[in-house]
Amino acid sequence: MRRMLPPLNPLRAFEAAGRHVSFTRAAEELGVTQTAVSRQVSVLEGYLRVRLFERHNSELILTDTGRAYLSSVQPALEMISNATEISRGQAKSVLKVRVYLTFALRWLLPRLSRFRAEHPEIDINLTTSVTPADFERDDIDISICHGDGRWKDVVAWQIFEDRITPVCSPTLLQGDNPPRTPEDLVGQSLLHSRNRSDDWHEWLSFAEVTEEPKQSLIFETSSLVYEAAKQGLGFAIGQVRLLQDDIDRGDLVAPFDVMMRPKGYYLLHREGRIEAKTRIFCEWVLREAEAEGVLAQAA
Repeated sequence: MRRMLPPLNPLRAFEAAGRHVSFTRAAEELGVTQTAVSRQVSVLEGYLRVRLFERHNSELILTDTGRAYLSSVQPALEMISNATEISRGQAKSVLKVRVYLTFALRWLLPRLSRFRAEHPEIDINLTTSVTPADFERDDIDISICHGDGRWKDVVAWQIFEDRITPVCSPTLLQGDNPPRTPEDLVGQSLLHSRNRSDDWHEWLSFAEVTEEPKQSLIFETSSLVYEAAKQGLGFAIGQVRLLQDDIDRGDLVAPFDVMMRPKGYYLLHREGRIEAKTRIFCEWVLREAEAEGVLAQAA
């Protein structure tokens, strides 16, 4: 039976324009001119004999027919994209992921072998940075970062909420006069990370400690801070989700029952239709978090 299929290039142009509700942004995504997108959409409208868009004071608006057609063709294009990636055979798909160093070392890397076993067809290009992701500028597919969930023009999934509390080596709690309350930290050495410079101030305020501790050591990253804490150099402000293994082994202890929940770790990707490799990795990360009982809701 002969299938009635529209011209595919005009269909791609329409889907991008409908998703962005903008010929300009569709042109940027497709690497063509705005005029070319407009012309392709006109070709599709001529083929279908319907209007898909209307303009009101330079604003682009989908017609009712256009909206209904877009909702039908988007899943079909997603299926074609997924089938194409699967059918590429031996050609590996490379997924570019940017993540914080400490999160990579303490949460992602210990689990990544499971992803590799499930999806050997996807290679991971992992980079570390605390620079905010810009998907228009940066050559990345996914960013995992810390924040409050309020990012523009991206899809954000919270992996888990952050929980911070002081941690230290058990040796610092030994002796005749160990610190027993948050106020006792005033006389202790506090370990700071430049990348999370506000954590101690926020936690001390949350714990209603009014006097600022006088002694401190400053490190470049949280990973160095935690290693220094295990060596007994002072008290670190610990991200409990990332330190659970150290706490379970007894390498670190959390001496105070004062837990602050400031923000969370989020998985970010572009809005709109995403590639199969991105969707697969996102779903895997969320399954891993769900298996631990820490998965949060979508932002």
